[in-house]
Amino acid sequence: MSAADQPEASSIRLAVRHKTVFHYLGSVSNSVNLLHLEPRDFRLQKTLSSIIRVIPATRVRRLTDLYGNFTHHFELTELHRRLEIESSIKVINLPLNLSSTAYSAGFEAYGDPALRESCGSYLQESSLVSTHHVIAQQALDLSGEHTAVFEKAAAIMRWIYSEFTYEPGTTDVATHPELAFSLRKGVCQDFAHIMLGMCRSIGIPARYASGYIYSGANAELVGAQASHAWCDVLLPDSGWVGFDPTNAVLADQRYVKIAVGRDYNDVAPIRGIYHGEAKCRMEIEVAVSRFS
Repeated sequence: MSAADQPEASSIRLAVRHKTVFHYLGSVSNSVNLLHLEPRDFRLQKTLSSIIRVIPATRVRRLTDLYGNFTHHFELTELHRRLEIESSIKVINLPLNLSSTAYSAGFEAYGDPALRESCGSYLQESSLVSTHHVIAQQALDLSGEHTAVFEKAAAIMRWIYSEFTYEPGTTDVATHPELAFSLRKGVCQDFAHIMLGMCRSIGIPARYASGYIYSGANAELVGAQASHAWCDVLLPDSGWVGFDPTNAVLADQRYVKIAVGRDYNDVAPIRGIYHGEAKCRMEIEVAVSRFS
């Protein structure tokens, strides 16, 4: 059942404002950019509104990528020293309620060849996801005592949460998971990539999910002040369910999902190039709030 089909009594409405400003020390031109800032509808999430604003003003084209995500593409040919990109979205989220089958089903549920074919991209390595034998062995050691897919994924999630330190600045978006795995440090992108590799190495379909978290006044969730990343696992009887190794919780009503793919490279919020030698300083502001 989708967010549009269920009653709204138990739902929550979340608004996200994401503003990125690029300050160039000199004039640049021929800036070409691809954005993943507008969410499509997911099983328990419905988009109420979405606005993308770019300054300097230019034509922005809306497309759909290979993974079903909405993307926006624009070019700035004229000289400029500042680029501002702001997205404002509103969504309605329903509670995450899993069936007993979702908790108990084992690998036999993945026996359908059509299902495995449709998930082929989420069972293999990618540019930022590794199934190196050390990563695979750790996944086997953690999951071996469990028969249910859910418990295997949950064991991996909890292990990453307990063994790794959230430490911004130790890695960047291009850091390979094998390095982050050895450092036992990183941020949400690193933890998501590591969990993806561990799940895929033992045959669990897993995809990278990017978005935001609403943490409320208590701010109990790490990563609520910026874009966030977690791991979507394909659970029998329930479809894709988010596991967040940064916080050791399932991605519930508090999570706003923007895009999904094999890894960060498929869903980067903003990716672009420009002509010019000027250095760039970037400012990012993210605000997630609840409204009625």
